[in-house]
Amino acid sequence: MSSSSTDSGSETSPRYELIIWWSNDDEAFIVEVPELPGCAADGPTYEEAVAQARRVIREWIQTATELGRPVPEPRGRLLFA
Repeated sequence: MSSSSTDSGSETSPRYELIIWWSNDDEAFIVEVPELPGCAADGPTYEEAVAQARRVIREWIQTATELGRPVPEPRGRLLFA
């Protein structure tokens, strides 16, 4: 299952693709952000996992910026007819 991040409160969140699945081993929803290497989060509910992913995305971008590393633009979805 995949989804796109949405606005979080009054802050605008970048719209990176999220890949979300349930892990029986971890007993949690796992969220990966494929466009940001190593960026992942988890939570006991779908909503909490997505909220954690939003926080981790902001931290990933902040850290990359502070280190002078490039921050990929969200690719968005490509639709084919």
